[in-house]
Amino acid sequence: MAAHTALGYFLAVGLSGAIDGEAVKPALAGLALWVVCLNGGTLALNSAFDRDEGDIGYLRSPPPAPRHLAIFALLLMIVGQALSLLLPRSYPLAYATCFALSVVYSMPPFRFKAMAGVDWLINMWGFGTITPYAGYVATGRVPGLVHGLVLLAFCPLFAALYPLTQLYQFEEDRRRGDRTFALLLGMERSLLVALGAATVAFLWFGTAAILANWSLQGMGIVRWVLLATAAASWGIVLIRWLRHYRTMSPADHQRGMYLALAAWAITDLAVLLAFGS
Repeated sequence: MAAHTALGYFLAVGLSGAIDGEAVKPALAGLALWVVCLNGGTLALNSAFDRDEGDIGYLRSPPPAPRHLAIFALLLMIVGQALSLLLPRSYPLAYATCFALSVVYSMPPFRFKAMAGVDWLINMWGFGTITPYAGYVATGRVPGLVHGLVLLAFCPLFAALYPLTQLYQFEEDRRRGDRTFALLLGMERSLLVALGAATVAFLWFGTAAILANWSLQGMGIVRWVLLATAAASWGIVLIRWLRHYRTMSPADHQRGMYLALAAWAITDLAVLLAFGS
């Protein structure tokens, strides 16, 4: 979360100006509020109502949720919202949008995370695009056409990642009655949707590169190679997964999720170096 939020900052100021100027302090404040208050509160709120017993990502055998975890989560996000008003105007609007999405995603009577497709839409916009956008506008700058398209491309890219995070939890989600997007689609179609969404994302990255007038020589070639490397990392993960999913155990699917997260990190780095220099 911190890295993806910071990506917006680096796109806004450029790698050469990353530690200079007046944008650093508000950007650091925006990063802290987004990661600690908003994301931390979101995770806590989700845990309070999920009451997971099985493996959840990086946490194996999670302990029971504390009694007042939901109240703590809401207070943490409210504090972050109040402090966000000290930052440029677009930032508190982005914060408020994701705050609202977090509440309707996790809390009854909404609990949209249990509604197949709605959970997907919330995450692809909230994490995919609005998160780096918040890092960008915390500097007081507004993305132009090229950077706007780059930020938008992360929406379909997270649309690719999100069902992959659910494949190893099929049985627990089914037992709890949560109709997740991946459960609705099934294994094969989830992977096909992920492959299609990742393809759309890199077509948009490529369009942004063309609009930025990347050349086919010198640094232009380096930028294209960086983007192609990121695309290849997704292709390798998803095509291999599609070929072998029928014989994979839940643990294998979880390892596939971690590989997809690695592909996401490679993409963040490639975009940073290609569009932030």
